[in-house]
Amino acid sequence: MQNSPAQLPEALIIEIATNVRHALTEDIGSGDITASLIPESQQARARIICREQAVIAGQAWFNEVFHQIDSEVKLDWQVKEGEQVEADQTLVYLEGSARSLLTGERAAMNFLQTLSGTATRCRFYADLVMNTDVKILDTRKTLPGLRLAQKYAVTQGGCHNHRIGLYDAFLIKENHIAACGGIDQAVTTAKEIAPGKPVEVEVESIEEFKLARSAGADIIMLDNFNNDLLRETVDLNKSLDAAAGKTERPKLEASGGITNERLPSIAATGVDFISIGTLTKDCQSIDLSMRVIG
Repeated sequence: MQNSPAQLPEALIIEIATNVRHALTEDIGSGDITASLIPESQQARARIICREQAVIAGQAWFNEVFHQIDSEVKLDWQVKEGEQVEADQTLVYLEGSARSLLTGERAAMNFLQTLSGTATRCRFYADLVMNTDVKILDTRKTLPGLRLAQKYAVTQGGCHNHRIGLYDAFLIKENHIAACGGIDQAVTTAKEIAPGKPVEVEVESIEEFKLARSAGADIIMLDNFNNDLLRETVDLNKSLDAAAGKTERPKLEASGGITNERLPSIAATGVDFISIGTLTKDCQSIDLSMRVIG
């Protein structure tokens, strides 16, 4: 999807302003003493160049940096959000106060290179399973303070969001199960505490899968299952519903031990989701540079 700032959810627009305010406070502090070497009246024109192939994400954060520093700075984007670009391609032209351009340069590019790095990595994974129905999901392994930003970038790369945090869905793991006294007790309590919230249970065997299924889990995470076990569980999930005359069944999510080489074969097992922490945890920032051109 390709969102312009006006199309972003209100909560994300507020988050962008907050992210940028914190970044500028961190970077500028009491003032940009180096930019003060330049006459206040001096104007300049510059461009941002992408030095490698990438999927671009984070334009709204980039724009907000200059909006907060100097709303008179003009930005002329040459690419769309979510677009794949080539090495040495110009992304955006900037025009305005030379001081403002130089003061905002690093903060703006930090957002753009980080979120583009996330989107680029996600596009790589999305392309590996493009001929299947599986959805690649992110996790909560995000950069501190940039949860919503990275979750947004994931969607620009063609992957999907898992739960945002600890508040919008249950994910019942081994320690939760032990503390609650079992899978059935954990699922039952979750549905009592927050009716309507998705309930997901992590399991490590087919026996635990059966328990989670009978308890009424909405999603069952198959942790570190090999491909044979994944296929067996997918088939079992379908057959149990067929035997009961049901059409609704819990969604199945593969997690753990996901490698680039193994990903297509996992998708082929028929699971609904594959969650990959590396989408956000191990992303590498894209190489960008700003050049003053007048």
